[in-house]
Amino acid sequence: MTEPVRLGLVGAGGIARAYADLLASSTLATCVGIADVRPGAAAGLAGPLGCPAFSDAAELTGVDGLEAIVICTPPVTHVGLATWFARRGVHVLSEKPLALDRHAAAEMIAEADAAGVILTMATKFRFCADVNRAAALMAEGRVGGLRLVENAFTSRVDMANRWNADPAVSGGGVIADNGPHSVDLVRHLLGPISEVLAVESSRPAGFVVEDTARLHLRTDAAVDAHVDLSWSIDKSLADFIRIYGTLGEIRVGWRESAWREFGSDWEPFGTGYAKAPAMGGALDAFCRAVRGTGSLPVTADDALAATTCIDAAYESLRRGGWVKLAELGD
Repeated sequence: MTEPVRLGLVGAGGIARAYADLLASSTLATCVGIADVRPGAAAGLAGPLGCPAFSDAAELTGVDGLEAIVICTPPVTHVGLATWFARRGVHVLSEKPLALDRHAAAEMIAEADAAGVILTMATKFRFCADVNRAAALMAEGRVGGLRLVENAFTSRVDMANRWNADPAVSGGGVIADNGPHSVDLVRHLLGPISEVLAVESSRPAGFVVEDTARLHLRTDAAVDAHVDLSWSIDKSLADFIRIYGTLGEIRVGWRESAWREFGSDWEPFGTGYAKAPAMGGALDAFCRAVRGTGSLPVTADDALAATTCIDAAYESLRRGGWVKLAELGD
């Protein structure tokens, strides 16, 4: 049996708690340390896992046999952390977005390549079973030629006093926060994205970043996608992906997924999104890649492509029109 990957968590916030829960029962990874600038938060997560806690991420490199880390800190810290650990031969799984912008993401990838370590971005929706069942239905031609994909990640979350609404820390607003999941889903289902049009709705009072926006995406294959993102509007949709073809449609939902040929009844094919299995799938795939027992489904190039698409969305907001990713300047 392959030995579990000796893995550390950098950050002890909400997303790190989800990883800690996964690691408590994982057979592919074992947590050997948790670091956070808030010592109490790190200790609170580390205690149940029986591993040490640190107030400085650099101290994790002193843990015997550390092989990999998961970065669960704000995006502004990702380049420095990934570089530090990559140069010490430690593989890196980073929460989204990979970095503040494509230039920082490219720097992270270059450092990982030079060190010969794995670097990738956690994209949990790629590991949602129903998303992949939908992709299989599309590949089988069940809905005919693809015409449109819609995605919505909208909810009411008070971001006013959180780092997510500070562009110096997060890289932007709701587009930087949830947009990486959306554009990666579109790329997963439809292939490379060629151009982006972003439209922002009115902002709540006092906000310096976008709170609600729509992205219009066009792929290399000339298929369109619409993405709705919001921290203040809850559209109360039963599904987060809708796929329309010439023969039928697919809906991937929060609690149920189904498809139909036009004129026929809906056929359920799954029970919807489940956070723990999706996150666990991303973590397991990373660990298998570290061990060399599996390929990496989401590569560093995929992470860079998602980051570049987000940059294009912000450039579109500035220009007020479509932006081709291939024409983004330095």
